[in-house]
Amino acid sequence: MTDTPFSKRNNPASTFTEWLREQNQENWNAAINHRFIDELFAGSVADDVLQHYLVQDYQFIDRFVALLGAAIASADLFTSRVRFSRFAAMITSDENTYFLRAFDELGLAAQHRITPPLTEPTTAFQALMTESAESRMYPLCLSVLVVAEWLYLSWADRPNAKLPERFIHAEWITLHNNPAFAEFIGWMRSELDRTGPLLNAQDQARCADMFGRAVALERAFFDHVYTPLTYS
Repeated sequence: MTDTPFSKRNNPASTFTEWLREQNQENWNAAINHRFIDELFAGSVADDVLQHYLVQDYQFIDRFVALLGAAIASADLFTSRVRFSRFAAMITSDENTYFLRAFDELGLAAQHRITPPLTEPTTAFQALMTESAESRMYPLCLSVLVVAEWLYLSWADRPNAKLPERFIHAEWITLHNNPAFAEFIGWMRSELDRTGPLLNAQDQARCADMFGRAVALERAFFDHVYTPLTYS
């Protein structure tokens, strides 16, 4: 948690979301340039590693949708509620469908789609999303949501990279790198840039703490997929 409020940041040109990311640049860069991302783009990530990643990642959807609900409930503008409602519909349709097709492709047993054993990074991220949702504060909800989506847009944005052949690799990339998704992330950042500076110093520090923990957990999640569990 930072002791320096946004108003006294080192770079006065930084927006609130830039200020948050600047405090976590090492973990951010490590996550978006991770070995897993390189192998995903190359189409060379081992199936057991990808399966482990997707099984654990799928366990975020329930808490993530609940966090979106909290953002809808705590938003200060009706237009913001509408935007998040539309995004929630996409998560529960297009992205959910990808997971189910990928599980079929990888031959994952039914029980591991619903109640798999959970790893420490997975449970920690679930707990952070719950904490953020239960704050009932729009900027705190945004602080975790922005990391979850902006960091993914950042790793998926490799303009000169060729997409791999298998859909389980290519579609995970394109789900997080397309014009509609990029526009939504820009809008969501603008919401936190709008509301974060209005908070008092203590609540700005809470935003920074949640943002920082979320970035660290994203890095840890990528790290841990290389010691996959056995789903059989």
